[in-house]
Amino acid sequence: MTTTLTFPMEESVALGPHTTLGVGGPAARLIRLTRSEDAPKFVQWWMEQKATDLAGCELLPLGGGSNLLIADAGFSGCVLKLENKELEIQRCDEATVEIEVGAGMVWDDLVAMTAERGWAGIECLSGIPGCVGAAPVQNIGAYGQEVSETIIGVHGFDLTTGQEFRFSAEECQFEYRDSRFKRAPRGQFLIISVVFALKPKGEPTLRYRDLQERCRERSVTTLLQVRDLVIEVRRSKSMVYDTSDPNHRSAGSFFTNPIVEAERALELAQATGMPTYPAGVGKLKLSAAWLIEHSGLPKGFKMEPESRVGLSTNHVLALTNRGGATAAELLELAEFVTAKVREKFEVTLVPEPVIVGFMS
Repeated sequence: MTTTLTFPMEESVALGPHTTLGVGGPAARLIRLTRSEDAPKFVQWWMEQKATDLAGCELLPLGGGSNLLIADAGFSGCVLKLENKELEIQRCDEATVEIEVGAGMVWDDLVAMTAERGWAGIECLSGIPGCVGAAPVQNIGAYGQEVSETIIGVHGFDLTTGQEFRFSAEECQFEYRDSRFKRAPRGQFLIISVVFALKPKGEPTLRYRDLQERCRERSVTTLLQVRDLVIEVRRSKSMVYDTSDPNHRSAGSFFTNPIVEAERALELAQATGMPTYPAGVGKLKLSAAWLIEHSGLPKGFKMEPESRVGLSTNHVLALTNRGGATAAELLELAEFVTAKVREKFEVTLVPEPVIVGFMS
């Protein structure tokens, strides 16, 4: 018996408006998932379609579109727009509050709600664009926190088999800005919800030196105060999605901070004064922003005066669409920045956004 899809399907949908970069051609098909409970039926339908008329067609889950660079030619597969925003409290006592959150909830809405309720654990991740479902994929982090510190489970489906999964934090294989979801072939895992364990009446996490100093200067102590301060700092760097900011068409940090062998990092630091940061046994983390700036690329850099793309005027890590840009122009700029850093320091920057539709 063939499964009947009850969700509306749209065809030839422009994807640019669904991404923070504002570029990208159309998707052949787009389906919206508004309730987590409908996911099993969608997956059953998708598996049947793969075996018939959609054989070889790819599925692209889409949340807030804040970490995507989609080619100008678009995406020939099917986009699943995740708009499921349910939140269920599974446990709440003096020690822990556990919540399961739909993948389609806006990430910053979740952070705001938890800070207001005094649930500590993700307050320093305020202002990060995107949706909850992307958080475990990228293992998002900022100002001394990583989301993997609070995730205790991820629920979804393996689209190679159609099987449902509930992974523990250990099974997610989290690493710096990485996870088993990110390392898997694109389209293999469909994340439906994420389970977090937070600390009720907990203290803010203040590990990041600059944030510590700012909090001390302003006598900031509460979760909401820390959240407001983080957003203020991010806004000053154009790292909050604000349409009044000319730098707002970006994917946030376009490159991850490189992690290299400690011996190599110390050689570079000794020769150049480059800052380094701990990154596990035998490894050190470098600052991608420092590498870009010291490769001769300042804030606001453009390859040509009339270019429609450039580095943010407030943060060199953000590649921006200055208006009317194409995906190809953004990718060309990314490759130029990567080449300049490699030429100067023999370090290869790795893009953070998911790049879709370009020939490898």
